Amino acid sequence: MCTQTKAAALMANIPQADIDPSGVFKYVLIRVHSREEGDDSEVDIVRGYGWAEYHADIYEKVAEELEKDGHLDCECIGGGRIKHDPQAKKIHVYGYSMGFGRANHAVTTEKLKARYPDYEVTWDNEGY
Repeated sequence: MCTQTKAAALMANIPQADIDPSGVFKYVLIRVHSREEGDDSEVDIVRGYGWAEYHADIYEKVAEELEKDGHLDCECIGGGRIKHDPQAKKIHVYGYSMGFGRANHAVTTEKLKARYPDYEVTWDNEGY
């Protein structure tokens, strides 16, 4: 009999990517871990919002929400910027976070392609 931990069930329901519907904004790549004994499951998620003055603003808000019940733990594994153009159906990932360093934009791009399958999603390491 296979039993899924509470943390694994919670992680399965976390959207892999959540970004603003348009514009240029900061984003972070967050690794979500289980805190449960014997459960080493983890998932990487993308969060990007125009309201954030700093990358840490996004990370702190998301981590607080995900960690509140004690089953999950979060770590920011990097950041950058996203340019989202819904009219052209294009998303471009670039740059880095002064505080968290450069996220693996290839991972971010794959998460965004899954969320926006009809978009052209590109990345590079240029810019800040």
